[in-house]
Amino acid sequence: ALHSVRLLRLDPVFLCYSGPPEAPEPDPSPPCLTAGHITFGSFNNIMKLSPSVVATWSRILAAVPGSRLMIKSSSPIDQTATDGLLARFAAQGVAPGRVQCVPKSRMLADHYRLYGQIDIALDPFPYNGTTTTCEALWMGVPVVALMGVAGRHAARVSASLLRAVGLGDLVVADLDEYVAIAARLAADRDALARLRSGMRARLLGSPLMDARTTARGLEDTYREALRARSAAR
Repeated sequence: ALHSVRLLRLDPVFLCYSGPPEAPEPDPSPPCLTAGHITFGSFNNIMKLSPSVVATWSRILAAVPGSRLMIKSSSPIDQTATDGLLARFAAQGVAPGRVQCVPKSRMLADHYRLYGQIDIALDPFPYNGTTTTCEALWMGVPVVALMGVAGRHAARVSASLLRAVGLGDLVVADLDEYVAIAARLAADRDALARLRSGMRARLLGSPLMDARTTARGLEDTYREALRARSAAR
């Protein structure tokens, strides 16, 4: 209903990801084991951090005592924007020091290494991450995502990506469940360790990184569109 042309669905996932050469091998152990606390993270553009996102992430910090949140915007932000974002969390009752804003990395390798400090990635909504979600998974970090409204592609991207790699249990239907699953995962250090150590192999064996099958599926979709166009003439 939101489009003037007929949409064609690409199954089982709408894109194919390739691990970047700049990305180092992820540490097989979650950082909480040495840091002594859980670190949540989001490396998305901060423009995606709606009031509802800030409120929900604040609830997660409240539900996981001692936890931290690292935010790194995919675009450069100045001190005014940083201060404003921290003030929004403070207004939700988050104590100073629990939210850290990290500047944009100068080198890609430095960007990927920062995932070594993140235990669990939190996906923004209603505008999900795409490359950001793939990068987090590639670096061994599980992503908690909200399933958005049907028909809005940007609100359901991470659900598609997570299901493609067999992590559909990290896709939630509402905000209460979003908070609950993030807190439950944070409390299960063994699960975090299993996910992290096996994440890259999981991705490599999934449709998300199967370029040949993705290309064949896209070709079939083009043929379907051509047949439909010919039949309509």
